[in-house]
Amino acid sequence: MTRQTGQGAADIAREIAPDVFCLGPWGRTQTVVYFVRSGPSWVLIDAGWANDASRIERAAGSLFGGDSRPAAILLTHCHPDHAGSALPLALAWDCAVYVHPAELPIATGDFAAMVATAGPLDRWVVLPLLRAMGKRRREAVFAQSSLSEVARTFEPEAGVPGLPGWECIPTPGHTPGHVSYFRPGDRALITGDALVTLRLNSWSGLFLGRPGLSGPPWYTTWSRRAARESVERLARLEPTVLAGGHGKPMTGPGTAAAVRAFARLATDG
Repeated sequence: MTRQTGQGAADIAREIAPDVFCLGPWGRTQTVVYFVRSGPSWVLIDAGWANDASRIERAAGSLFGGDSRPAAILLTHCHPDHAGSALPLALAWDCAVYVHPAELPIATGDFAAMVATAGPLDRWVVLPLLRAMGKRRREAVFAQSSLSEVARTFEPEAGVPGLPGWECIPTPGHTPGHVSYFRPGDRALITGDALVTLRLNSWSGLFLGRPGLSGPPWYTTWSRRAARESVERLARLEPTVLAGGHGKPMTGPGTAAAVRAFARLATDG
């Protein structure tokens, strides 16, 4: 089902599984966020880039009514293309932003944690630029985007805040605290960057928006070994809906088989 927002294709949220709505993909990185309804309430999973708050608010208003507020914002991880609008949305909606405990240092602007969990692009480009700023300016920049005011942690085995019937699946690799969200009842799976449907690991795939299963982009991934193990873990869930953080969601009877085949290739590689 597609709900029109009147703001163009990038602002249309469509239902990809019962009570699971996809907004996107949009932009060069083919960003996607998800709204998940549970009874009378709903949650937002991931929050796009820093300038995406208005797009997300419009879609939420179209789906749930202009005055509706989510029970929570859930993040798969705290990279800027997934957590960028989390702070303004949480303040506007007066709700908490939930992250895995291992993501909290990044969410709150801990520079030492960023150094310890850096991927190649961070080491080559981002960290040198941050060091060049000097400590005072760097801390001022971090303070503007820190989620310390709204962030809360939760343990995966304790259940998913705001989503009874869903499970939190630890999928570290891209970041230490990356998680995915899974509904066993129909095997709908929301994976952030642990497994996506856009070819992020080739420059042509990224810049031309070519579809295809991919693990997290190696150039922003903390542990490629852990990332491959997480792909295997997701394949064992036999998903019928694969909703990643980049690219169009994959649905239909061939989804589980495609994920299994990709996991085998990733392991062999």
